[in-house]
Amino acid sequence: MSRKSSVKVTIVGEEYTIRSDEPAEHTRAVAKYVDEAIRSVMNAGATVESHKAAILAALEITDELFKSRDGREELAERMHGISSELRRLLPPGKRGG
Repeated sequence: MSRKSSVKVTIVGEEYTIRSDEPAEHTRAVAKYVDEAIRSVMNAGATVESHKAAILAALEITDELFKSRDGREELAERMHGISSELRRLLPPGKRGG
């Protein structure tokens, strides 16, 4: 069983205590990223209310996540294709399963 840690973070001026299995440094880095994303939306001038800015920031962060996942899947497919091509070029005894 992993050990949960409690970390105090501040996001857009509000303090939160986060309990997580992740190291405190990771939790702080995630909170900082969220804080910066919300502030970026707020500084763009279109949204003043922090709860609306948080929703827009969440959409931007989720978009980043989806694009990253798509990129990872595309890279895995390309690597599989390259390894298949390389395997074909190897002598039969070295091709593996």
